[in-house]
Amino acid sequence: MNAYIRYFGYFGYLLLLWFISSRRHGSVTRKEQIGNETVTRYNWLFALLAIAPLIYLAATRSIYFGDTNVYRRGFEQSPSSFSGFGAFLETLTKDRGFYLFAALMRTVLGNRPVVYFGIVAAIQLVLLVSMLRKYSNDLLISLFVFVASADYLSFMHNGIRQFVAVCMICAASKFIFERRYIPAVLVILFASQFHQSALIMIPIIFITQGNPWNKSTVGLLFGAIIVVVLVNQFTGLLDSLLQETQYANIVSDWTEWDDNGTNPLRVLVYCVPAILSLLGLRYIREENNPMINICTNMSVISAGLYIVSMATSGIYIGRLPIYVCLYANCILLPWELENLFSRQSSEIIRALMIVLFLAFYYYQIHFTWGVI
Repeated sequence: MNAYIRYFGYFGYLLLLWFISSRRHGSVTRKEQIGNETVTRYNWLFALLAIAPLIYLAATRSIYFGDTNVYRRGFEQSPSSFSGFGAFLETLTKDRGFYLFAALMRTVLGNRPVVYFGIVAAIQLVLLVSMLRKYSNDLLISLFVFVASADYLSFMHNGIRQFVAVCMICAASKFIFERRYIPAVLVILFASQFHQSALIMIPIIFITQGNPWNKSTVGLLFGAIIVVVLVNQFTGLLDSLLQETQYANIVSDWTEWDDNGTNPLRVLVYCVPAILSLLGLRYIREENNPMINICTNMSVISAGLYIVSMATSGIYIGRLPIYVCLYANCILLPWELENLFSRQSSEIIRALMIVLFLAFYYYQIHFTWGVI
C-alpha cells in the first residue's frame, strides 16, 4: 500500500462518512439519554464503520514501526499450548495480564501475528469508541483528532500494551463521571495488570472531580512548572521513589538513550484544550456540566504532564498523559468548538483546527518519524 494512502487515506474516509451522515443523518443516529439530557449520537453500526479501517491498518502495519517487532517476537515466543502456561507464568515479572492474553491468543490462533494485532486493535478501538460515541458531541471530529494528533500511531502501532489499559479505563468513564469510585478503581486495578502505569488514574479520578480548574488541578499545573525549573532535583527524587518498582531504571535509561523529552511543538498541541478552557472558563462554569468539568480538569493535568515530559523523558513521562489527554482532545475539544464560539466563528475555527492538525500530523510522521 502506498505510504501516503496508508497514512492519509483515513482522513478521506472520514470526509466520506461526514458526507453520508449529513445526507442521511436520521438513519445513522439515535437518541440516547446521558444523565438528565437527551442527546443525538451516531449508532453503533456507523461507529464501527468509522473505526474499521483503523483496525485493518493496525493489523497490517510494518514490523519496523515503533515496538511492533518487539510485540511480534513476544507473541511468537509465547506458549503454543495450554500445557506451557505454567512455565511461562514463572517468567513474567510485570504486566501479566497482557502477556497472558498474548499467550492465549497464540494458543488459539497459532502463529498468526497479523490476526493477533487485528484482534488487539479491535478490542482497543471498540472500548475507546464506546466512550467517544456516548460522550463526544462529534464522533467524527474526535476520531480525526485521535488520528491527526498521532496518538493512533503512537499507541496502536507502538505502545499497545499501555493503550489496552487506557482503553479499559475509557470504557469505564461512566463510573468516573458519575462518581462511582469503587467500580472505577476496580477497573483501574484490572487495567494495571496490563500496564502498571494505569495506577496513575486512581488519584486523578478524585482530583478531577468538582469545579473546572479547581485548586488541585491548578496546583498540579504549578507543580509541573516547578519540576521544569528544578528538573535535576526532580529526576533524583523520581529515581529514589521508583527503586522498588518495575520502573526502577527509567531515569538512567532515558539518560543513557539521550531522551531529550517530548517535542515542544507536540506539548503545545496537547495544551490547546486546556488553553481554550481557560479562555472560555466563564462559559464552562455557566454550563456546569459535570462531565465537561471533569474533562476540563483532565486537560489541565494533561498539559502539566506534557510540560514535565518536555523537560525530562518523552519515552516514559511523555506516555503518561494518554490516560487523560483522550478526555481533553476527543471529548472536551469538540465541545469547546461547539459551545465557546458563535456558529460562524465555530465553523472557521473548526476548519483552521483541521488544517493545523493535518500539518502537525505530517510534521510528526515525516520529519520526526520519517515513515513517509
